[in-house]
Amino acid sequence: MASHLEIERKYETGSGFSLPDLRDVPGLSGVAEPKTHTLIARYYDTEDLRLAARGITLRRRTGGEDAGWHLKLPVGKGAKQEIHAPLGPGTETVPTRLSDLVVAYTRGRELVPVAQLETQRTERALLAADGTVLAELADDSVTAQRLGRAPNGAGWKTWRELEVELVDGSPAVVKAVGKRLRGSGARKSRVAAKLDVVLGDEVSHVELPEATRTAGEAMTTYLARQTERLLGYDPLVRLADHDDDSVHKMRVAVRRIRSILRTHRKLLDRARVDPLDTELKWLADALGEVRDLEVLRARYTRQLAELLDTPREPAWLAAMARDERAARDRLRRTLLTPRYLALLDALDTFIADPPVTERAHRAADQEIPRVVTRAWRKMARAHDEADRLPAGRDRDGALHRTRKAAKRARYTAEAATLVLGKPARRLARGAERIQGVLGAYQDGVVAKQHLAGIASRPDTAPDDAFVIGELAGVQRCAGTRALEDLPAVWKKANSRKLLRAL
Repeated sequence: MASHLEIERKYETGSGFSLPDLRDVPGLSGVAEPKTHTLIARYYDTEDLRLAARGITLRRRTGGEDAGWHLKLPVGKGAKQEIHAPLGPGTETVPTRLSDLVVAYTRGRELVPVAQLETQRTERALLAADGTVLAELADDSVTAQRLGRAPNGAGWKTWRELEVELVDGSPAVVKAVGKRLRGSGARKSRVAAKLDVVLGDEVSHVELPEATRTAGEAMTTYLARQTERLLGYDPLVRLADHDDDSVHKMRVAVRRIRSILRTHRKLLDRARVDPLDTELKWLADALGEVRDLEVLRARYTRQLAELLDTPREPAWLAAMARDERAARDRLRRTLLTPRYLALLDALDTFIADPPVTERAHRAADQEIPRVVTRAWRKMARAHDEADRLPAGRDRDGALHRTRKAAKRARYTAEAATLVLGKPARRLARGAERIQGVLGAYQDGVVAKQHLAGIASRPDTAPDDAFVIGELAGVQRCAGTRALEDLPAVWKKANSRKLLRAL
């Protein structure tokens, strides 16, 4: 199963449109001879079009040079992650490896054919001086039909469109070609995919709440955005077989949600929210198993390269790589469980009908500063406790609690920027710096403990034990350096002036 990032721009044309000469477009040196293809694609979705609602397309296409199954996941403006799987032995059943990638959206609902498109494509490679294909221009004449429950007996639709897709050039090339096409009468497409033309108004695109008048509305708006981020990273986590930051970012979305549920506890019905928090912790732990191994293994690999003239991968580090792969497999299985899908449903229910108290109906610009201040003061109390303790296990625990409190204060201030703007943003940056210093220290503490466990194993070779001892020393030095920065960072971030500005 192959995957690549697709960056393209789509344009609509009138019946009399003629392609302009593109050879003198800035960045181009030539246009290859056209190639023609007949493409037949069948699109799949749930009956209620859950994939289309989020701009996801899943199709089985024959013809052309990339026949097969294609799943396209939006990953930013004008960009999609495209996952490709072979056609298979004449079957039209969606491959399990693709249907699993969208289970967070389908949640047990069957994927069925919803549209069929036949495209007569004329394709031109746009070239650099050395013959490199910078982009491709596809001129498509499309005939399409809604399958299944076609409204009002809808029949075939026909239209023409242009696609400019980046290959080995820069986005500037795509932009310049688009400018030339628009100058000749083409228009930016009003839809992101051909399927949107067929489905039309049937698709209920997901619209996130935007209200911030009351404290409850501001909280819900932020939580809806984080829930959407969680969903967006879900398929990328399922795809990843190495550290591509997707596990980290999905876990951060979960942590942000949990932090807001806790710091805004006075706005919420705890009896209804506590079970959700329990499930979010379960998910965060499942993600954390992979992430912790990612971080430690990358840390040790980097430090070994600095310590040794001819670094090799010791057996214990290779074992960590195997443990990480096994943890990824467990995580993928976790993300297919009914428990996980029920958690996603619970988040949707929360966003649609937040279980709030009367306090949540207070004006956001009056209540949210109190929420931020409470989170900040809790962080300050944790810091003061740690500052009074001598170096040792108890202080390490107190510093770790301070770090967690700083993280909650940061996320609470970030959420508050929806209402309070720049003052909350400044607080968030300060808390992030405190979290960063304490995180660097905590990483060293965790790494040192982990290395001690490896060194104590009876199967650890003497040479490896020596290297582990050297690495443990590196952790101690790194932790000491990190804490040296804490007083200055704390003084700058913990400014009463910043709190008064809320």
